[in-house]
Amino acid sequence: MTPSSAPSAPRAPSTTGTAMRLSDLTVRFGGLTALSGISLGVEPGEVVGIIGPNGAGKTTLFNVLSGITKPESGTLYLGGQERAWPKSHELPKLGIARTLQGVGLFEELTVLENVMVGRSGVSRPNFFSSLLGSDGKYEAARREEALNVIEMLEISEYSGRITSSLPYPISKRVAIARALVARPQILLLDEPAGGLGSEDIEWLNRLIFELKKEMSILLVEHHMDVIMNVCDRVYVLNFGSLIASGTPTEVRNNQDVIDAYLGLGSEQ
Repeated sequence: MTPSSAPSAPRAPSTTGTAMRLSDLTVRFGGLTALSGISLGVEPGEVVGIIGPNGAGKTTLFNVLSGITKPESGTLYLGGQERAWPKSHELPKLGIARTLQGVGLFEELTVLENVMVGRSGVSRPNFFSSLLGSDGKYEAARREEALNVIEMLEISEYSGRITSSLPYPISKRVAIARALVARPQILLLDEPAGGLGSEDIEWLNRLIFELKKEMSILLVEHHMDVIMNVCDRVYVLNFGSLIASGTPTEVRNNQDVIDAYLGLGSEQ
């Protein structure tokens, strides 16, 4: 698919104050310290990048925010208020959505069905509405929202296709659509440019610029052209520690980053 004009972002709840802040986050697996005293923040409408060599702790950080990994210590603030570390099923109600490395789709389902799954757990009808027969209205609304996001990501022609039959770049768009249909305040993008060609990466850059008008984005990515083009700030991890932060230009010129992350100017 050839990218066209910049897509329009879905509406999302507005953020007030700091969207997300982590303070002194530490994660240990047995005797291994995966993250050590990490503090970082994401402001409303900001794109923040997380970079570092393989094994630096990037995926562990996302797993903590996604309720997959429980930290040993640290504090989480959402919208300026302290919160308990989330469980995976709580993410939609907290306004957080995540994509996975690769795509992580249900291969036996269609594109539309996969995207509709992303809306599950958000504004579900209660028991009494089920008795009154309003579940059908809920399902119709969920389908319409999914179709709107699919159209926004320019993949409507694939909506009825089984995802196992899709070209890889289209599968990546479906994964993003499944996250966006939950209308998050904070979007966690885990290597969204991985495996994409230059045209699809250009499309992704335009999408991120549109999305930041409606939500905050935390981005783990190895493609430095994406980081340099879309991020407002960047944090650099190495062996579980934060070694630098700043604008993309400041980080790229930081000698500690250059020493730890050789080849910063190219795909890692």
